[in-house]
Amino acid sequence: MEKPEASGVEDVSVLETWKRLEGDPKAVLVDVRTRAEWAFVGIPDLSTVHGDVLLMEWQTFPDGRTAPDFTERLDAALTARGVEKDAEIFFICRSGGRSRMAAEQMTAVGYRRCRNVMEGFEGPLDASQHRGRISGWKFAGLDWVQG
Repeated sequence: MEKPEASGVEDVSVLETWKRLEGDPKAVLVDVRTRAEWAFVGIPDLSTVHGDVLLMEWQTFPDGRTAPDFTERLDAALTARGVEKDAEIFFICRSGGRSRMAAEQMTAVGYRRCRNVMEGFEGPLDASQHRGRISGWKFAGLDWVQG
């Protein structure tokens, strides 16, 4: 696990993320991938921990534009769930890039404990250009369901 960067966002492994979600019922997992990824690749399953994943697209599909109202929509969804600004919030995407940007953006608007799930749901590409064979949520054998 790495130290927080200047942005205040800590990179956390998938196994550490699972451990923290298990231990803290106020912790939240936000999946920032696209609807297509949720439907065709799957989503983390937190039903054995304490709840469900908050699904909030960082980019729109299929054009890949950053959703201009991401911050407002996520803030409203977190508020509706009663999530305090000091709750630990984990952001996950495919491999850790979009989730880091989303975590940084939410930190900038006052959420103090945003974490980036650095390996993502599928992890990086391997030598054959395939995901899910090196690291990530699915590779670690953590619970997930088909979307």
